[in-house]
Amino acid sequence: MTPFARASAAAEARTTSAPPPLLAVDAVEVVYDGAILALRGASLTVPEGQVVALLGSNGAGKSTLLKAVSGLLPTERGQVVKGSVRFRGEDITRLDGARRVGLGMGLSMEGRHVFPHLTVHQNLVAGAHSRGGPKAEDFELVYGYLPRLAELRSRTAGYLSGGEQQMLAIGRALMARPVLLMLDEPSLGLAPILVEEIFGYVRQLNDDMGMSVLIVEQNARRALDIADTAFVMEQGRIVLEGAASAMRDDAQVQALYLGVDEGGQRRSYRDVKHAKRRTRWL
Repeated sequence: MTPFARASAAAEARTTSAPPPLLAVDAVEVVYDGAILALRGASLTVPEGQVVALLGSNGAGKSTLLKAVSGLLPTERGQVVKGSVRFRGEDITRLDGARRVGLGMGLSMEGRHVFPHLTVHQNLVAGAHSRGGPKAEDFELVYGYLPRLAELRSRTAGYLSGGEQQMLAIGRALMARPVLLMLDEPSLGLAPILVEEIFGYVRQLNDDMGMSVLIVEQNARRALDIADTAFVMEQGRIVLEGAASAMRDDAQVQALYLGVDEGGQRRSYRDVKHAKRRTRWL
């Protein structure tokens, strides 16, 4: 056997023996209103036990991809027209959102969407609906990782601050005991100190429980700090993927998504915009 043949055989053996990813999005195309193409063959994987960041500018298609994964597209007259979404090896492309939650998916949506007239405790109870109601250990889990919610349990959710509502949205998703926790723009509208706190909770959940996390973010710098793997999306396509640590050090990623040049100096919005226009993958 030639060295090339041996190397090919070894690579094939590794591929065959490697476990399938927890989540696999394969060449998905999404259309809204039967006419507007929002995703153009996007592919993404979330390995078991990893934090995966999906990055990109506003309008790149990040939230649409998350809705394709979570089954929320029909609520906005969208549909997957090509490709597939697989979770734990099962094709869930046509499965409704409620059944996906039952399989082990938890979602904290952009904008938090807490129930404003219910208390913090009642919001958490609602999060366990798919499991037939909460158990004492569910509250112990949420209050243990998000202790601020324990202090606010009797507070009406509509009167919470933005950061507290974000914690509640994550806590409500955790009440479903997900295998995969999905977060859509958790840093949106929050002060830097609160962003640091929220992302710290996410990393702790992964470190302590091995929970898989898919985090959709415009705050590329902070997402790359806690992620194991990252994907960059532009114009409905995945244009870059790799280890988060490598992306943090990549000059092109720094210039286009972290807002700094090769010397570490901050770049203006105008410079970043022009750089994106010149980048070949866009």
